[in-house]
Formats: sequence, C-alpha cells, structure tokens
Amino acid sequence: MLDLEAARRQMIEQQVRAWDVLDLRILDAMKRTPREAYVPAACRELAFADMNVPISHGQAMLSPSLEGRILQSLELKPEDTVFEVGTGTGYFAACLGALTRAVRSVEIFPDLADGAREALRRGGVHNVSVAAADVYALPAGPERYDVVVLTGSLPVYDTRFERMLQPGGRLFAIVGSGPAMEARRVVCSAPGQCVRESLFETFVDPLIHAAEPPKFVF
Repeated sequence: MLDLEAARRQMIEQQVRAWDVLDLRILDAMKRTPREAYVPAACRELAFADMNVPISHGQAMLSPSLEGRILQSLELKPEDTVFEVGTGTGYFAACLGALTRAVRSVEIFPDLADGAREALRRGGVHNVSVAAADVYALPAGPERYDVVVLTGSLPVYDTRFERMLQPGGRLFAIVGSGPAMEARRVVCSAPGQCVRESLFETFVDPLIHAAEPPKFVF
C-alpha cells in the first residue's frame, strides 16, 4: 500500500524543491493540498510521480515539479484574483486557491469540470469556482485579474490573455510547438505595456482550439 505521507514528502523534496522551487508558501500549499484526492482512481499509485498523469479526453495533470515552478513564477499574493484556463482534475486550482483570494477556472470538458468541482467541494476549497466553457468562446467582459495562468500551451502566442490582466498583473503561458516550448511570464503595467520574460523550456499539450502556426505549402 502506498505510504501517502512518505510519497508526499518525497514529491516535495526530490521533485519540486529539487527544481529550485524554494518559496516556502508554495511548498506548504502543495504539501497541504492532497494530490491523491484529485487523481483518477485508476492512477492513484501515480499521484506523486514526476510525470504528467493521464486523466481523460487525452488530457493530463501537469507534473508536480512543473506545477511548483509555475506557482513560484507567478509571485502570488494572498489578495490576488486568478483566472485559470484548463481546470483538469482541480488540483492545481486548489493550490492556487490556497495561495490567493479567489480563483475562477474554466474547463472545456463538462465531465472534467464536474469532477473538479466535486473534488474541490470534498476538499473544503471554497474560493475556487469552476465553469464548463471554452475560453475561446467566452465573450470579452470587464473582469480583470491579478493573475492569468494557462495549463495548456499556445502554439502561437495570443495577446487576448494579456487583456484579462489588471495593471501589474502576471500571465503564465507556455508557447511553441515543441519538442521544446518556452515557459513565459508576462507582466503588464498597463494595457499594451507588457514585459515578456522567458523562464525555462518544457513541453505541454496545446489548449484545445488554440491557434496553430501557418503551415508552409510547397
């Protein structure tokens, strides 16, 4: 039988901290959020493995080490509001909720949204809302957030997500077509005034309906 607490400690120390995630708030949030409660039952033994755990619809949970790097890169504050694209099972949203005031998350697959909502409810997470929606079909509204985070990649960078930020807001996106993609943090001081910083290389499947780069025809 899997020793949950030993596996959790190993995840934090040998995966997350080992990839230079040293912010104690991040490590504590990941330690207190029971990852095993958000993993599909068939993959429970893989809950703490340093891999993308498959869920359904060809989707996957991000690896713990990548989740830790994303959380640390966003410099999250307790008063922040967050918009997440790609809820998945809800684990990463729960970690965001443990570090900020409120999280709004959208998931394109209704059954995943339902499952995440239920897992968050069971976990007593009350500051995360989950909607079944395609982010590319959402009308532009007046809402602005301190943080926007995309859990799927963008083959072509899309500035629409910058426009969802408050002044001083931070965006995390993974950009490119692979095999090496650029993890990017974007800080916007005002609309159209954004600084884009390359953080590291990784690989994540693209968001559904994300724009593709033009194909060359010979």
